[in-house]
Amino acid sequence: MIFFKLIKEGFLFAVNSIIVNKLRTFLSLFGITIGIFAIISVFTVLDWMEKAIKDSISSLGDDVIYVQKMPWSFDPNIPWWDIISWPAISLNDYEALLRSSTKSESAAFSVIFNRNLKHRDNAVNDAYIWGVSKGFEDIRSFEIARGRYFSPYELLGGKRVSVIGAVTAETIFEEADPVGKSLTISGHKTRVIGVFAREGQGGLSDSGMDEMTVIPVNFAKRIVNLRNPFINSNIMLKTREGVAIQELSDEATMVLRAARRLKPDEDSNFSINRASLLTQGFERVFTGINVGGWIIGGFSILVGGFGIANIMFVSVRERTNIIGIQMALGAKRAFILWQFLYESMLLSVVGGLLGLLIIFIGTGVVNYLWELSIHLTVANIFLGVMISASIGVIAGYAPAHSASRMNPVDAIGFSF
Repeated sequence: MIFFKLIKEGFLFAVNSIIVNKLRTFLSLFGITIGIFAIISVFTVLDWMEKAIKDSISSLGDDVIYVQKMPWSFDPNIPWWDIISWPAISLNDYEALLRSSTKSESAAFSVIFNRNLKHRDNAVNDAYIWGVSKGFEDIRSFEIARGRYFSPYELLGGKRVSVIGAVTAETIFEEADPVGKSLTISGHKTRVIGVFAREGQGGLSDSGMDEMTVIPVNFAKRIVNLRNPFINSNIMLKTREGVAIQELSDEATMVLRAARRLKPDEDSNFSINRASLLTQGFERVFTGINVGGWIIGGFSILVGGFGIANIMFVSVRERTNIIGIQMALGAKRAFILWQFLYESMLLSVVGGLLGLLIIFIGTGVVNYLWELSIHLTVANIFLGVMISASIGVIAGYAPAHSASRMNPVDAIGFSF
């Protein structure tokens, strides 16, 4: 009971000192508030980016490989100018894999390019157009909010139909329902049969399917030259159940090398990509940014810690005679030590909480203005409070220790 009573009294002394010295309290809080804001805001943004990117990568599929011209991670042994000279992935490559692959469950050819969209007086310049083949719906995850997706007949026949993203629908058709209406793609009129559900911003692309206009690839051939070596085309292959993704990758490599008539001593002139390559690359990037966040925020915290230490030394000096009186009346050295430690910890934690409050308000404003989903997590709140408390103990220990080691007689006579 005596121990808890001492804790309570020490805490009340600290609170009273903070309330009485408002300017000093503000100056002490400022440094810690800025430091916690710097560190935790970086971590909060990184958490949002990491989650968004991992969600985008997961939408690519852990059981899917992407046959493309450009690799997702460059091999230093292959000069980049050789990669640039490689032919683009073609429909012939796709047909070869359809005929020969035994380890894939689904396969789809797609090509992405930019063209102008128009409906009456509304237009979008350089909109993203995605020409896809049969099988795309089995590999790429998406939801249809209104209307429907392509039928096999429409895909194989290259019919003039389109499925558009939520943002495109709002931009071109405004409040009207796009389903059944016409949409002109670079002079080619199509009929909108569906609208994708909104996916939101973040990840590998700013808005996923939200700004895409998807059309059958056999219709896309009338708009874009698929033989262009710089066209952004790819083949998506999904593994059969029980087949390792590496087995599918090896099979696709052999089939394409044979289809392209490459000699055994020639390098492959295509790339086999998969989600794990992106995950590994981004993990290294996020590790580096995390270290940078600790360094930037660490300097702010260090400055705040020195500020608290200086303020606490001033506080000890101002209350020297009170310390002497307390010790003369029987106060233990531990009580004096904890009295000042409580004050420094309280200052630091309150400063940290203010920093967290600023981040919380800031994320709310950013989410409202830009329709993002950045959130201050419980883990980051706990981290901010722990950092604040630790800095309070470290910064306040030296002043508190000096106060606890005072001679009562000298301390009482200090002010005279």
